Amino acid sequence: MTMFFDSEFDRIFKRMSNSFFDIDDIFEEFKGNGSTSGPFYYGYTMTVGPDGKPVVKEYGNVKPGLLPTSDTREPIVDTIVDEKEKVVKLIAEMPGVEKTDVKIVVENKTVDLSAEHDQKKYHVKVPVQQKIDENSAKATYKNGVLEILFKLIEEEKPKGKTVEVE
Repeated sequence: MTMFFDSEFDRIFKRMSNSFFDIDDIFEEFKGNGSTSGPFYYGYTMTVGPDGKPVVKEYGNVKPGLLPTSDTREPIVDTIVDEKEKVVKLIAEMPGVEKTDVKIVVENKTVDLSAEHDQKKYHVKVPVQQKIDENSAKATYKNGVLEILFKLIEEEKPKGKTVEVE
């Protein structure tokens, strides 16, 4: 089992390293162009999924092999599932905007977050893997952190009654 994790982490690390080297070339090319100003950022978050396997997610407004296409940033978003409390919480970092600037649209297990204030622009579509009640959404925004809370929909148990034969 340890061999699997070692080889999996080695594979992920090599992929991440290659991406970072590619991104340096993109930044150098972009600096010379001078047509758009930053900030430009790119990175990975790595967590361990419920099945024990690593989950790697990319974030940023620049992707390897592509020049930035807009000045809109992709906020860092974390999804927390609390089975005990039966809730799903999305937490997004969106500093520099007001709560009146934030727009949230929930549709088909996807949460579309966007905000714009002066030079700060954010946009991301977050897929939600769990079954959630879209109408239960409650959002708060404080100190640059947006929190959205959804109630989990419990799986329907099969209806009916088992009858024993006498």
